[in-house]
Amino acid sequence: IHKLLKHTDQTWDDAIIETGLLKSFAKLAPPLVLFYSISYAPYLSDDTGQLIGNIFLSIFVIYLGLAISNFLNTFHIAYNQYPIAKDRPIKSFIQIIKIALFLIVVIILISLIINKSPVLLLSGLGALTAVILLIFRDTLLSLVASIQITSLGLVKVGDWIEMPSCNADGDVIDVQLHTVKVQNWDKTISTIPTHKLISDSFKNWRGMSDSGTRRIKRSILIDLNSIKFLEHQELEKYRTFALLTEYINSKEKELKAFNEKIGSTSNVNLRRLTNIGTFRAYVFNYLKNHDDISQDSTLLVRQLKPEGKGLPIEIYVFTSTTNWTEYENIQSDIFDHLLATARYFDLRLFQEPTGKDFQKLQSN
Repeated sequence: IHKLLKHTDQTWDDAIIETGLLKSFAKLAPPLVLFYSISYAPYLSDDTGQLIGNIFLSIFVIYLGLAISNFLNTFHIAYNQYPIAKDRPIKSFIQIIKIALFLIVVIILISLIINKSPVLLLSGLGALTAVILLIFRDTLLSLVASIQITSLGLVKVGDWIEMPSCNADGDVIDVQLHTVKVQNWDKTISTIPTHKLISDSFKNWRGMSDSGTRRIKRSILIDLNSIKFLEHQELEKYRTFALLTEYINSKEKELKAFNEKIGSTSNVNLRRLTNIGTFRAYVFNYLKNHDDISQDSTLLVRQLKPEGKGLPIEIYVFTSTTNWTEYENIQSDIFDHLLATARYFDLRLFQEPTGKDFQKLQSN
């Protein structure tokens, strides 16, 4: 049969060979035949015959449990070959069934040893319910958590999750009944109790992967003392910048209409272009024309509240790739350019004083 299965075009039947399913079911025949043959053996008393029969029956029950376990393994391997297995893993459910199978086999074996009905044995366990619940507390919690995780699709193999409380930050490589294994970015393995994923909070980056984009959220700190209004000659200079020509022309018309409306000649009352506002427009148009920035997602350049460390100009955009290396390169290239460009707008970048700054101050 194994030779026949190897020559088929199907892949699921290879699991039958891998788990030895047919061999495990073949082992059921000998103890079963011997059990029914006891009654034909001469010179055996009833008690001796029953004892030997219970031994053969116990062997049959053990082999049957192993055969069913192998069948579950075969089904799991075959199931994992289909695409649905990635979104709906069944490993936890297989483990739950195996635990139930193990308990049933143990109960039947004990009933055969003491020669009592399994039903009578189960009724006697009622008084030990509290002890059983205490012993299997983690298993029961994991059982409920596994059902919720699988049914709601909270975590699956291949997801990138962050769970600081368990020092986990990496890809999920295995989801079991009791534990979820995460391979961190430094190649270490974190083991998370399954029920922790329900009781504690964690971040799943699957949404980022599925969207095909990844967010950049970073600020450039501008020295507040370098912010100023623009003079006419400066406007003409910036008008030659391809990314600012349309902006300046449009803004001049808007400001001219506003200033004529209020009828004032005082600079305090007039609306005027600033170097920080023009720089912000430049950054926006630069990102708007960047091939690696998703134009279908949020694209935002905004000022944040100054808090003693300059004026933050925040870049909030999404790259068109989720690949980590490509993402970091895109982000670095963007900020390399913008940090170097700020000086063309007479803007100074803010940073904490360094040793070199103190040396200059001391020398002066």
